[in-house]
Amino acid sequence: MANTINNAFITQFESEVHLAYQRMGSKLRNTVRQANNVNGSTVKFQIIGKGAANTKARGADVTAMEVAHSNVTATLTDHYAPEYIDKLDELKINIDERQAVAQSAAYALGRKTDDLITTALDAGANSTAINDTAGALVKADFLTMFETLGTADIPEDGKRFLALSPAAYADLFNITEFASSDFVGDQNLPFAGGASMKEFMGIKCFATSSVAGGKNFLYHSSAIGLGVGSDVQTEVNYVAEKVAHLVTAHMSMGAVVIDDDGVYEVLDNN
Repeated sequence: MANTINNAFITQFESEVHLAYQRMGSKLRNTVRQANNVNGSTVKFQIIGKGAANTKARGADVTAMEVAHSNVTATLTDHYAPEYIDKLDELKINIDERQAVAQSAAYALGRKTDDLITTALDAGANSTAINDTAGALVKADFLTMFETLGTADIPEDGKRFLALSPAAYADLFNITEFASSDFVGDQNLPFAGGASMKEFMGIKCFATSSVAGGKNFLYHSSAIGLGVGSDVQTEVNYVAEKVAHLVTAHMSMGAVVIDDDGVYEVLDNN
């Protein structure tokens, strides 16, 4: 076996891994606040408190809101998805095989990205949980979610998300207002165009295997931060002892809850 490999192939393969990661690797990354190109092993996310408008008399000075400022820190960790390939030459000419290997690496790193985010959500969620452990999620639970976010002054700006276990997401199909065209229209049925993400009561709902059964997460995108030191990259090296090429996709990331008023556990009986 030749132990050299064309740089053009490495560039092409890395591009395919990165594209697969962006397209289908992570479900949660694009739903959270991101800090990219982080230098070092940590990144700070700023927390800006809530201000209140006030009045002033004619000719008098304005009164500053004196909004509180603080920050939280996310620690970045390195993650790898390595794979030995005996016949790398076949990947150069077989597009389907090459894409299959690229997708495998991308999905592994995508799942790790989602695990980092859900672990942070679990650790930093508000102490007030939305609890319905006696049964599956129903419309009343969504009304409670809507009320909870509204009471906390969480913006209703299309960036409210509910990450559900696959079982909990399947339960939503039993909510008439979620699954009936009488309420959502034919074009917004949960089965139309796939069931990847559907909006209900201003909350974008989706399923992910990174959420364990029984504990789902309701959050606003600004309430959870993901620091990215190194985005998905790929290396290809020949290992003589293995008589094979080692293909390694890797990344460096870390997540942290920024505002627990925007993150809640939603419990069910799954």
